Amino acid sequence: MEVVRTVNDIWGSVLTELAPLALVIALSPLSIIPAVLALHTERPRPTGLTFLAGWLLGLAALVSIFVVASGLVGSLDKPPGWASWVRIAVGAALIVFGAYKWLTRTKSEHSPAWMRKLSGLTPRRAVITAAALAVVNPKVLFICIAAGLAIGTAGIGVAPAWLAMVYFVAIAGSTVILPVLAYVVSGERLAAPLTRLKEWMEHQHATLMAAILVVIGVMVLYKGIHGLA
Repeated sequence: MEVVRTVNDIWGSVLTELAPLALVIALSPLSIIPAVLALHTERPRPTGLTFLAGWLLGLAALVSIFVVASGLVGSLDKPPGWASWVRIAVGAALIVFGAYKWLTRTKSEHSPAWMRKLSGLTPRRAVITAAALAVVNPKVLFICIAAGLAIGTAGIGVAPAWLAMVYFVAIAGSTVILPVLAYVVSGERLAAPLTRLKEWMEHQHATLMAAILVVIGVMVLYKGIHGLA
């Protein structure tokens, strides 16, 4: 029973650590706004669905790479000694990035020109574009690295590690999953609310992201320091 409790404690700790990391991606305007724009194309339903598929595949691929990479330098069944130092580095980086977002928040009130062109996506281009956005976005890449290392260094075993990856991708992709599936069901009735959401995100996202990054950075940093104790 003691072993079972220990495994359950580790599993719960991993899921608790992954949730805030996933929320950084989920609440990012660069996750939500492109999905909304995909729903304002000539064929919104198929374009939205293929965009969703590409986004989830891109996230899953990134996290998988770093889960495997952490397994190559350690073991998925036993947490390595350097895992706490990685968490400290990640936590500190998140805090610094959050401070930077706060200091530059007045420069982030409008979508870049390339994003506005996404309203011309086709279903075929949408899946490729979404996967590319997941890979080339530095914030998404950094968080996926952190999540992959958190999973791969937790020592929870191979099968639970891949279940944890699915859990992370589901939360990280939730703000794309929900509007796309809601639009598939409700259609044009959601067009105006989604447009208002996009406009609000453009004006407020920097302040929100700064706060989220700092809070999550402190949590990750604390866990890393606690692991060294």
